[in-house]
Amino acid sequence: MTEVAEGIGTRVLFENEHVRVWENVLEPGEESPVHRHGYDYLIVDIDGDRLIHNPVADAHYERMEYDVVPGFIEMLMPGGTTETAINVGERRYRGILIELLDNPR
Repeated sequence: MTEVAEGIGTRVLFENEHVRVWENVLEPGEESPVHRHGYDYLIVDIDGDRLIHNPVADAHYERMEYDVVPGFIEMLMPGGTTETAINVGERRYRGILIELLDNPR
């Protein structure tokens, strides 16, 4: 069985009763620990060039590989998915993840 990390990003930047804001940083070729999204969330891409979201269990979406566009806000991502993020680009990836804490999954 795969071990699942507690956090969904590198570090928490802000938290209150409604949202938790994470910074996520991945160096080229780096893969995040397997983690579960317990809440719906948004992703704001800050820097990087190519990223994969790779669901490994309970997937509400298929594997996504995409070009990073700084400032782009990804659609609402559904909670309840266990996944990894993989930086397949040549530049450091940095993104902000905003968990919406009012509706646990």
